[in-house]
Amino acid sequence: MILHQVAFTWRESVTDDDVSALTAALTEMATQIPAIRSYVAAPNLRVRPSDVDYAIAAIVDDEAGLAGYLDHPAHLAVYESHLGPMLASRHASQLPLSAGTLTA
Repeated sequence: MILHQVAFTWRESVTDDDVSALTAALTEMATQIPAIRSYVAAPNLRVRPSDVDYAIAAIVDDEAGLAGYLDHPAHLAVYESHLGPMLASRHASQLPLSAGTLTA
């Protein structure tokens, strides 16, 4: 399994309404993509100091599943209509998850 995580910082013009609309769109999008096993998208809680405004964590089975998620028309549509115009910066990584590292 692969954990795909992405951290975003917003342009100064991004509003709370923009973030709420993005979260709703991402939540709906995740239900449409069979490759996604687990998905969370939310504003950074800022429990610790950070310049990250928002993050996404998605779990997929393998590299084919990751490609299926990232190239899915629903994902591309959310990027085009919401995420792209909001971005100041984006940082992504993919980590391997072995059986037994997931907890309920």
